[in-house]
Amino acid sequence: MSYKIAAPDEYLAVTGMNVKNVLITKAAWVWPFQRYTRFSVQPHDYAMNLQAMTKEKLQFLLPVVFTIGPDVNNRGANSKGPRANVDTRTGESTSYHRHDEDRGDSLMKYAMLLAESTAQRKSSQYLENIVKGIIEGETRVLVSSMTMEEIFTEREEFKRRIFRNIQGELDQFGLKIYNANVKELKDAEGSTYFQSLSQKAHEGATNQARIDVAEAQLRGNVGEADRHGQQERSIAKINAETAVQKTDRDVERAAAEANLATQKTVLHRDVEISRIQATRATESKDEDLKKEVQVKRAAAELERLRAVDVVKATIIRESKQQAADAKAYEVEAEARANYEKQTKATDASAYKTKLDAETQAAAEYNRTTKSTDAAAYKTKTDAEAWSLAAIKNAEADYNKSTKNSDAAAYKTKANADALNHAAIKSAEADLQKKLNEAEGMTALADAYAKMSQAFGGPTGLLQYMMIEKGTYVELAKANATAVHGMQPKISVWNTGSEAAGSGSQGQGQDSAATLRNVYQLLPPLMSTIHDQTGITLPEWQFGRMPNNEVAKRGGQSGKPNGI
Repeated sequence: MSYKIAAPDEYLAVTGMNVKNVLITKAAWVWPFQRYTRFSVQPHDYAMNLQAMTKEKLQFLLPVVFTIGPDVNNRGANSKGPRANVDTRTGESTSYHRHDEDRGDSLMKYAMLLAESTAQRKSSQYLENIVKGIIEGETRVLVSSMTMEEIFTEREEFKRRIFRNIQGELDQFGLKIYNANVKELKDAEGSTYFQSLSQKAHEGATNQARIDVAEAQLRGNVGEADRHGQQERSIAKINAETAVQKTDRDVERAAAEANLATQKTVLHRDVEISRIQATRATESKDEDLKKEVQVKRAAAELERLRAVDVVKATIIRESKQQAADAKAYEVEAEARANYEKQTKATDASAYKTKLDAETQAAAEYNRTTKSTDAAAYKTKTDAEAWSLAAIKNAEADYNKSTKNSDAAAYKTKANADALNHAAIKSAEADLQKKLNEAEGMTALADAYAKMSQAFGGPTGLLQYMMIEKGTYVELAKANATAVHGMQPKISVWNTGSEAAGSGSQGQGQDSAATLRNVYQLLPPLMSTIHDQTGITLPEWQFGRMPNNEVAKRGGQSGKPNGI
C-alpha cells in the first residue's frame, strides 16, 4: 500500500479492487490488488504537408500544424460539480452518459484507449499515426468537395470546417484541438498552378501599377496646376481680407486709444479731485485736532490753575489757621502763666501776711504777757481780723486777675478765629476769581478757534488781531523811530567804458574791461569803507588812492549823503 501523487501535468489511472472501471485522479492510496498508471496531459504539435486534390482535380500541398492533447475539462458524469439531473425516486443520475462505460469522461477515454501505450513509451508514434490519419482523411474529404477559388476566398470557413470535422473524430479518443494553423498552399510535385497564378498576379499587379502611376502622375500634374491656381486665388483673397481687417483693426485701435486717453483723463481728474478732497479733509481734520488739542490744553491749564489756586488757598488757610492756633495757644499759655504767677504771688503774700501777723501777735503776746486778758484778746482779735481781710483781698485780687486772663485769652481766640475766617474767605474769593479767569480763557480760546476758522486759519486770525491791536502801526512807528536821525552816506561811481557816456554805446568792449573795472573799483571802495567805518585798509592789499580822489573825497565829506 502506498500513497501516489501525480505531477501537475499528469493524472493517475487506478484500476483493480473496489474500482469498477478506471479511477482518474491526481492523488490516491494504491491498495493491494490495485494498479495505477501515470499518463501525461501535455498537448503536442503535429505538423504535416498534406497532398490533396480539389474539385477541379488540381493537386496541391496543404501545410498544417495542429496542437492536440487530452481534454481535461470534459469530465462528463465524473465531474465534481453539482449533479444537474437526479432521479428523486432512485437517487441516480439521469445524464446522457450515465450508462456509458467511460461515463463521458474524456480523460477516462484517453486512459482506457491510449494510456497503456503511454506507459510503455510507444504511444508517441502510435498517437501520432492516429492523429495524422484522422487529419489527412478529414482534410482530403473536405478539399475534394471544394474548388480552388473557394479555398482561397473562404479561408476562414475552410479552417473552421477542418477544425469541426477533425474535432468530431478526436472526441472518441478524449482528445482536443487546442490550435489549428493552415499555412500557405504550395504546388505539388510536377504542378505549376500556384507559380502561374503568382506570375499572372505579379504581371497584372505590375501593369496595373504602371497604369496607376500614369494616372497618379496625370492627377498629380492637373492637381498641382489646380492647386497653384487655388493657392494664388486664396492668397489674393486673403491679402484683400487682411487689408480690410487691418483697416478695421486700425480704426478699432484708434477708437480704443481715444477711449483709453479719455478714460485716463477721467481717472486723472478723479485722482486729482480725490487728492484735493483728501488734502482738504486732512487739513480740516488737522484743524479739528488742533482745536481739540487747544481745548484740551485750555481745560488742562484750567484744571492746573484751579488745582494750584486750591492748593495755595488751602495752604494759606492752613497756615493762617495754624498761626491763629499758635497765637491762641500762646495767649492762653501766657494767661495761664499769669494766672499761676498771680495765684502764687497772692498765696505767698497771704501766707507772708499771715506769718507776719502771727509773728507780730506772738511778739505782742510775749511783750504784753503781763497785760490784761482783755487787751490781749483784743489784740489777737484785731490780728485775726486783719489777717482775714488780707486773705480776702488776696482772693479778690486772684479772682480779678483770673477774669482778666480769661477775657484776654477769649479775645485773642476770637481775633484768631476772625483772622482764620477772613483768610478762608479771601482764599475762596481768589479761587473763584481764578476759576472765572480760567473759564474766560476757555471761552476766549473757543472764540479764537471760531475766528480762526472764519479767517481761514491761524495766519488770518493773527493778521486780524495785529490789525485790531494796531501792531502794524506800532511796527511802522518803531521802524521810523529806529531810522530817525540817521545820516546814511551813499557813494556812486562809474568805471570802464560805461563812464564815457552815450558816445561809446555802439563800440565793443575790450576783453580786459572786466578786469580793469575790478581794479578801478577797489580804490573808491577802500575810500568809502574808510569814510563810513573809519577803518583804513592796508595799501599793499588794495593800493593807494590818487591825491585828487582823496581831495575830492575830503571836499565831499561835509555833504549829508556824501554825493
